[in-house]
Amino acid sequence: MHHTQPAVASGGVIFPITRGQDGTGGASGVLRRSDGAVGYETLPRSVLHALRNCSETHPNGLALVDVDGREITYAELWDRVQRIAGGLRSEGVSAGDRVALVLSNSAAFVEIFFGIMAAGAIAAPLNTRLSPAELEHILRDCDPARVFRSIDEVPLGDPIWDSSVAGRDLAAIFYTSGTTGGPKGATSSHEALLSVVESVRRTFGLPSHDEGQVTTVAAVPLFHVTGCSGQMIVTLLVGGTVVIQAAPQAAEYLDLVERHRANFLVLVPALYYALVRDPSFSPSRVRSVRWAVYGGAPVSPELVAMIADGFTGAVIANGFGMSETSSLATVIMGDEALQHPDSIGYPVPAMDVGILDADPRSGVGELVVRGQTVTRGYWASDGLRPPETVEGWMRTGDGGRIDADGRIYLVDRLKDMINRGGENVFSVEVESALLAAPGVLDAVVVGIPDARLGERVGAVIVPGPDFEARTVIEHVATNVAAFKVPERLHLRTAALPRNAAGKTLKRELRDGLTDGAWIEVPPAWSRARGAIGNPRAEEAR
Repeated sequence: MHHTQPAVASGGVIFPITRGQDGTGGASGVLRRSDGAVGYETLPRSVLHALRNCSETHPNGLALVDVDGREITYAELWDRVQRIAGGLRSEGVSAGDRVALVLSNSAAFVEIFFGIMAAGAIAAPLNTRLSPAELEHILRDCDPARVFRSIDEVPLGDPIWDSSVAGRDLAAIFYTSGTTGGPKGATSSHEALLSVVESVRRTFGLPSHDEGQVTTVAAVPLFHVTGCSGQMIVTLLVGGTVVIQAAPQAAEYLDLVERHRANFLVLVPALYYALVRDPSFSPSRVRSVRWAVYGGAPVSPELVAMIADGFTGAVIANGFGMSETSSLATVIMGDEALQHPDSIGYPVPAMDVGILDADPRSGVGELVVRGQTVTRGYWASDGLRPPETVEGWMRTGDGGRIDADGRIYLVDRLKDMINRGGENVFSVEVESALLAAPGVLDAVVVGIPDARLGERVGAVIVPGPDFEARTVIEHVATNVAAFKVPERLHLRTAALPRNAAGKTLKRELRDGLTDGAWIEVPPAWSRARGAIGNPRAEEAR
């Protein structure tokens, strides 16, 4: 790795690490552009050109296995993609239009996703677990020309594809939450998605179709950038097979891995926890797995050891990425991942990572990134809103540090976010719902470490005279998605500790609460109301 000299920028001092050029994955064909960012010199013209190439070089290769077991070849996938593009064009969808997908995992999701691009439009996969009000807010933001809510409403027309689409054109919008908890549509270009494919291929040493088969089982929702970009698109564009699971279910997942001899797994830690704890699990059932990749949520050292012990033939790897980086940005693998389970590793080849304004004593500052996959901006009707940057480096809002060996660590989420099993929960949103509930005088929301999910949502409440816990939880469940509803409560009579500016001292609160201080919230309290208008509420819990 390279620690370069700190760069003094107008917004502060950045301590950069440029291992992205000469570390994991190699530096061949990686160039530093005039704007200072690293990127691959040669990539396919677009995601569509890469997919078409796969359909021409191995048309009979198995591309998808649907949730019902139906198998789809690359030739069949490409034909379907073109017919969907033709159908969208016949409905009036034009180049540059947004088309939203509110769909669960299925082969149809994949076909529609690429079909939107083939029509020259921009795919916007949306979280199916959000409440109707939350979805409506996002739909108003991206103003789609078409919304897919069912796989039974797919338009088919004469096969077409827009071959003029090129690398800098927008391909997708992955919605995340901003620093205040509101949704922001991080845009991904074709170039960014292709750069992720190349970084994953190089970093893990994935073979191309003519070198050996890559097979994955997709359980992570495809509306997430990890499942969509870091797993599904990667696997298809290296000529592999994507076996699709409709929703995460451990026993079924193990059956699919064993039956299809899957070798490339990408899961959030909570799903690995469910796998290794499942009564039917044994290392012999997953002996085909060569890469066991996890990320998207905090992971305990105990769980990392369980993954390594269970997947004995695999290289374990912890990956970090954001919607704003189109997925993978850093990775740590093998024995190093086991020895440093709290590290997110090193930048991938087309990425630099730095620490902005590091504290002289702790080395902790804000994580900043620069590279080919970093978003050009968030979607807006009047043009892209660029991300907040310092001298070309994107500010992530996450606290981090880099150790003497160049390993990167996330130490806090400056955006006050709780990461529950890969789902982002902003405290301010849940706190607003709590404070609006009857009988609540004051409330603050914190993340509670959890071996399975990484973190759970905890609420510290100062109750009033009319406080009734179930009523409060049911009230919150009608206002936010089910996975955001507090699962632990702590009641206190004293006022919440605050600093001089009036901000709650969350770390002080969290550190002072032992396991026995929390009250477990019965799941039924949130499911009863949370399921209204949200059929996946129970699954999200």
